[in-house]
Amino acid sequence: MSHSEPAPYEPSSHPRIQVEQSGWLKGMHKGMTLTSAGLLLVFVLATGFAPDISSTLFGAARLWIETTFGTYYLITIVGLIGFCLVLVVSPWGKLRLGTPESRPEFSRFTWISMLLSAGVGIGILFFGVAEPLFYFDDSGAFGYPNNPHADLDGVTAMNHARAVEALKLAFFHWGLHGWAVYVVVGMSLAYFAYRRNLPLALRSALYPLIGDRIYGPIGHTVDILGVLGCVFGIATSLGLGVSQIAVGLNRLTGIDPGLPTQVALIAAICAISIASAVSGVKYGIRIISELNVGVSVIVVGSFLIGGPTLWLISLFGETLVAYVRDVVPMGLWVASTPGEREWQDAWTIFYWAWWLAWAPFIGLFIARISKGRTLREFILGVLFAPPLIIFLWQALFGGTALHQELNAAMGPGTGELMGMIRDWNLPEALFATADTLAGNDILGTILSSLLIFLLISWFVTSSDSSTLVVTTILSMGDEEPLARHRIFWGVCIGLVAAVLLMAGGLKALQTVLMIAALPVSVVILAMTLGMIVALFQETSNVLGKGRKAKTQVETS
Repeated sequence: MSHSEPAPYEPSSHPRIQVEQSGWLKGMHKGMTLTSAGLLLVFVLATGFAPDISSTLFGAARLWIETTFGTYYLITIVGLIGFCLVLVVSPWGKLRLGTPESRPEFSRFTWISMLLSAGVGIGILFFGVAEPLFYFDDSGAFGYPNNPHADLDGVTAMNHARAVEALKLAFFHWGLHGWAVYVVVGMSLAYFAYRRNLPLALRSALYPLIGDRIYGPIGHTVDILGVLGCVFGIATSLGLGVSQIAVGLNRLTGIDPGLPTQVALIAAICAISIASAVSGVKYGIRIISELNVGVSVIVVGSFLIGGPTLWLISLFGETLVAYVRDVVPMGLWVASTPGEREWQDAWTIFYWAWWLAWAPFIGLFIARISKGRTLREFILGVLFAPPLIIFLWQALFGGTALHQELNAAMGPGTGELMGMIRDWNLPEALFATADTLAGNDILGTILSSLLIFLLISWFVTSSDSSTLVVTTILSMGDEEPLARHRIFWGVCIGLVAAVLLMAGGLKALQTVLMIAALPVSVVILAMTLGMIVALFQETSNVLGKGRKAKTQVETS
């Protein structure tokens, strides 16, 4: 064995929970499956039959969480990113996620493609244009500052400097802080599954803390929370996606973009995603992920070449430097005035909750595709590669929109796009930007069609990845669960997204996400502690073997 690769720490013998060996639930853990499905059924029925009451309860719950746990979310995210950076420079970075002989199953291109498709999905398309424009606005149309970070720096005029501040804030919400959450969860799951031979499930990361009790009620509860967080997290993204797809279809074909169309889109696209999930990671999910990247290159190229190319490149570099310079103070900033707190709750806290709620889903999926990589390679790849690509995307899409507003006929911030943002018509901003860029002729139609395709394909990859993750958790780590279980959970995710749209649209989606993130965040912190203990155990194990070998040599 290589001296640079410590020997895997082997857990003591432990009782394996038996999954069902026959019947409809074959291959699944009966108790967890029925409990998770039952809770979701109650939620769907209650929300579907009483949307007004549900909306009121959601609003009260969100207010309580924002008031009580906002600062907790901020501290949690900062702590996780600190943990990741410490591991990168530590000797533990040499550890391999698997046996010392393990090597990655996928090429780096395919690996990063799947990271992007599952970890970003339709959210970056929904907010890629709308978010920088919102932060650029200085009108205070929503009753609180649109960009308190820029205001505190004295950048209040709607000019180039404020455009950089707006894009920098978008980088902050989609950058290192959020991906650090995915790193910690994915690394923990991969480490315990592939290095310690424990189930590929959230409970396994608690083994150093509670031992074989992970196979009891504590483990069941942790995995159920992970399932619910996964379902509600992906349902939020799907709800955002179908609202934007409907708007795009309306602009192209005149189809009514209302709720019936959105529900029909959920049904149709869920059917496609279920088919992809049934085909498995190596086929449907991999192929669609790589196709996403190919079409994305075409769309990004259209914005880069068709837009103000040199200005966009300069904006990207200027904003990236500003982000690197300010990322630490931005992460530590806590709002001090009522307006600032309202903004921080609506944006930063919402984003941190989104990352946390999505973490079981994205983390387990990343773990599933990362066997054989070292901890250092895993952390650097997941923490830096996707954010850099996202930053480029935001600079081109959001930067194009900002350029259009900076050069509006009536002055900066008076164009069509800013009117959409102030009317909270976020889904349409993307297509309006594309139309202005390519025109309303055939080129504009082609570009809008490609954007709709990306929304659908990212919808599919996020949904099919989530069904695979949920069924993997409920099957106690089976990486290829039966097709009928993937179909069932794909339908469940679609139902949750549909009822949330009926119960209040975007606000209901955001609220349920924040509620789901709270218990999941506790699980993630416990997983982090479990990982720390495991790494020290591994070091102790290697040192112990070294001392034993030395004693044997001296004795002989």
